[in-house]
Amino acid sequence: MVQFKSVFLGEEKRSYSRAASCQKCMRAGGKHSDLENVGHTARHHTFFEMLGNFSFGDYFKKDAILFAWELLTGPYALPKDKLWATVYQDDDEAEKLWKELTDIPHDRIVRLGAKDNFWQMGDTGPCGPCSEIIIDQGEEVGCGRPDCRIGCDCDRFLELWNLVFMQFNRDESGVLTPLPKPSIDTGMGLERISAVLQGKRNNFDSDIFAPIIESIASQSGKPYGRNSGDDVSIRVVADHLRSIVFLLADGLMPSNEGRGYVLRRIIRRASRHAKLLGFEDAVLYRLMDSVVEAMGDVYPELVLEKERASKLLLFEEERFTRTLEQGMRILDEITAKLKKAAVTVIPGDELFKLYDTFGFPLDLARDIAMDNHMLIDEDGFQKEMEVQRERARASWVGEDEAIASIYRELVSEIGESEFVGYDALESDSVVKAILKDGKVVTVAAAGEEIEVFLDRTPFYGESGGQVGDTGVIFSGGLEAEVVATKKEIGLHAHAARIKSGSLKVWDKVHCAVDVKTRMATARNHTSTHLLHTALRTVLGEHVKQAGSYVAPDRLRFDFTHFYSLEPKEIESIESMVNDEIIENVKVETEISDIQEALKSGVMALFGEKYGDRVRVVKVPGFSSELCGGTHCRSTGDIGSFVIVSESSVASGIRRIEGLTGKASFDFLRRRSGDLSDIAAQLKTDKPVERVEKLLSEIKDRDKEIEALKAKAAAQNSSEVMDRVRDINGIKVLSCRVDSLEQKDLRIFADNVRDRLGSGIIVLASGKEGQAAMLAMVTKDLAGSFSAGDLLKKVATQVGGRGGGKAEMAQGGVSNLENMDILDKALESVYDIVKTAGKK
Repeated sequence: MVQFKSVFLGEEKRSYSRAASCQKCMRAGGKHSDLENVGHTARHHTFFEMLGNFSFGDYFKKDAILFAWELLTGPYALPKDKLWATVYQDDDEAEKLWKELTDIPHDRIVRLGAKDNFWQMGDTGPCGPCSEIIIDQGEEVGCGRPDCRIGCDCDRFLELWNLVFMQFNRDESGVLTPLPKPSIDTGMGLERISAVLQGKRNNFDSDIFAPIIESIASQSGKPYGRNSGDDVSIRVVADHLRSIVFLLADGLMPSNEGRGYVLRRIIRRASRHAKLLGFEDAVLYRLMDSVVEAMGDVYPELVLEKERASKLLLFEEERFTRTLEQGMRILDEITAKLKKAAVTVIPGDELFKLYDTFGFPLDLARDIAMDNHMLIDEDGFQKEMEVQRERARASWVGEDEAIASIYRELVSEIGESEFVGYDALESDSVVKAILKDGKVVTVAAAGEEIEVFLDRTPFYGESGGQVGDTGVIFSGGLEAEVVATKKEIGLHAHAARIKSGSLKVWDKVHCAVDVKTRMATARNHTSTHLLHTALRTVLGEHVKQAGSYVAPDRLRFDFTHFYSLEPKEIESIESMVNDEIIENVKVETEISDIQEALKSGVMALFGEKYGDRVRVVKVPGFSSELCGGTHCRSTGDIGSFVIVSESSVASGIRRIEGLTGKASFDFLRRRSGDLSDIAAQLKTDKPVERVEKLLSEIKDRDKEIEALKAKAAAQNSSEVMDRVRDINGIKVLSCRVDSLEQKDLRIFADNVRDRLGSGIIVLASGKEGQAAMLAMVTKDLAGSFSAGDLLKKVATQVGGRGGGKAEMAQGGVSNLENMDILDKALESVYDIVKTAGKK
C-alpha cells in the first residue's frame, strides 16, 4: 500500500476511488524479513506476488467482507466449513458484519489482539483493525498438539486474505487520528492461494514453482522430493532466483549497503545452496532462464533485461566464490589459533563477522568446526544477528517518513507550489508561508535566514540529481538572495537570506532566477542524457544509470558496468556526445501517460517515483528519458563536452565526471598548456614520443640498478658471514646492514640464507630515523622457531611493529631515536634463541 499512502492520508487525490492490483513484493530486509526461513517452511518467500483490492473512501468494511467471502466461496469454490475469520478484539462492527453478510458459522469468528489483528506499516502512518480469512488445512498438517487453534505457528490454520480497514493515522506519540475517509487495503499472496486451490500443502509444490524447481533438479542431478536436505537447497535456490531476477531487471545492483546489500545477501545465500547441490562453478546465471521463461510473458522486463542480468549475476557469483575462499582461510586461522589455546568453541561474534563480511554461511562454519572436533557458539551468533536486525528496523524508515512533519502541515494549509520555471525565469508571486529555524513565522527582517514558500515559482527545486536554482526575490525595499531551492511533497522551499528590507506573509514579490547558473546547469543535465545513450551504444544495453549529480560547474554520472573503460571507449563516448552537440538538435519535452511513455521505449530510472502523467525529454533520433529537470533548448547550447575522469565507486558501478560549455574549454586549454610546457621542457615538438623514449631508458636503467644491487648484496652477504654465531648447534645471524630498502633487504637475506643452509637470520637496515626489519628461519627449524614471533620481540623493543609466518616475517620502525637501541635489540636475538633452545 506504500504507493497509496498519501491517498489514504488525504494528501493526494487520484482519478479513481477503487483499485485492484497484483504487485511484485520483496520481503528480505529491514522491518520485515523472511530470508532465514526460506526453504525450511512451506510458505516463506523473499519474493512473492501480492493480490490486493483497495478503496479510497468508496466502499468500507461491509463490501470488503462481502467481496472477499463471495470470491473465496464462489469462483474459488473453497469449502465454507474449512474457513475461519478473525477480527480485532474491539471491532464489534466487523464481527457483526461477518455474522450478517455471510453464512460462516459464528463459532468460527475469532477475536484477537493488536498483535494479530491491528495492521500498521510502521510506527507512524495509516493503520487500522483488520480481519483475516483463514483456512483449516486439517489436523494432519498441524503440530498435533491438543491445544492447536487459530494463532498457532504451525501450518494447519493458514491465513489466506487480510482485509485491512484503514481508519486511523498514528503520529509519533502514538496518538490515533481518524483518516479523512475510511478506506480499504487488502492483501492475498498469489503463491499461497495457488497452492490451496491446487490442493498442495507447500507453496513450492504449486505450478508457480514447478518449472523453476524442475530446471534446478535437472541440472543438479538431484531429484526434488528424494532427500530433505537437497529439497531445502532446491527451494532456497528457486525462491531466491525469482528475487534475484526481478531485482536485477528493475535495475538494482548488488552492493554493501541498503537495497543493494539485500540483493547481495540473497545471491550469496542462493550460491551457497547451489554449491550444496553439487554445483562447483557459477550456475545461477544459467538457472535464471527458468524464471524468465516462466514469468516473462507477464513481466516483459525480465526478457528485456535478461542479458544484462545474466552478466551481472555471473560477475557477482564469481566474486562471492573468491570471498568464500577468503572466509575459509580466515576461519582456518581462527580454528588453528583456538586449538593452540585449547579452546573448543568458535565465538559467535567471529562467526558473525565472517557471515556479515564474506557471506560465510553458519552451516559451513559448523561443518568445519566438526571436522576440527570443535563446536560453534550459535547463541552468540544469533545474538549478533538480532543486533543487526534491530539496526535494520531502526533504520527502516519509508522515504515519506523522512519528510519533516512541518512540510506536511504546510502543504495541507497553503497547497502545492506551481512551478513555472520550464517556460519562464521570472515570475510575480505571493508569499504563502515563511519558516525560520523550522518554525512558522509571519515576518522576517534583514539579516535573517529563512525558507520562503510561494504560490508560484520559477525556481527549480533540487530533485532527480539536479541542484536547485539560485537567484533573488525582491519588491520595494526588499531584496532576498535565494541560495538554494528544494522540493518537499509538492512545495518549493526557497532557502533565502534577506539582504535588505523585510518580508511578510501575503507580500507580492518578484522572483528572478540566476540565468547564468540555470543555463550552466541545463547544459550539464542535457549532457547526462546524451552521455547515457552514448554509454549504452558503446558499452552495451546492460548499462543503466545508477545515480547522477548535475550542478552548474560539473556533472557526475554513475552507471552499471563491470570493468574500467578503455581509452578508446572513452574517446568514442566523448565523440558521440559532441557529434550530437554539433548537430544542434532541438530538445523536445512533452507530458505523457506513464504506460504509453514506457511502451514507446523511454528510459526510466530505478528507485524514482513517477506519477500517472510524466514529462518526457527527447533529443529526437538519439535519446528519450523520463525527466523533470531543466534542459537546453537545443543540443548546440551545450557548446562542448569533455570527460575529465572515469573511476569505480562500487562493485559493478562506474563513475564519469564531465564538464560542458566554458568549463570544458578551460579544462582543454589547461591540458593544452600543460602539453606545451612539457614539450618546451623536453625541447621537442613531439613530447609523447620523447616521453615514451625516456620511460624506456629509465626502465633499462632500473634493470641495471637491480642487477648491481643483487651483485652487491651477494658480496656483502659474504662479508657478514663471520658474524654468524653457533647457539646450541643452530647458526644465528642478527645484525644491521644500513641504507637498504625493504626489497633490497629481502634479497640480501635470501643470499645469507643460501650461504647458511640452515639457521636463523634477523636483519635491520637503518636510514634517517627509520629502519626496515626482516627475519628468516630455514624450513628445517620452522617447527621450533617462528620468524614472526622473533621479529615481533625485536620490533617491540624499538617501538616498531612486525609479523609474518614461521619462515619469513617483515616489519619496521618509523621513529628510531638512535641506532644503538636498534643494535641492542638485534643483539637480544642470540639470547632469545639460547633461551628457547634450553626449553
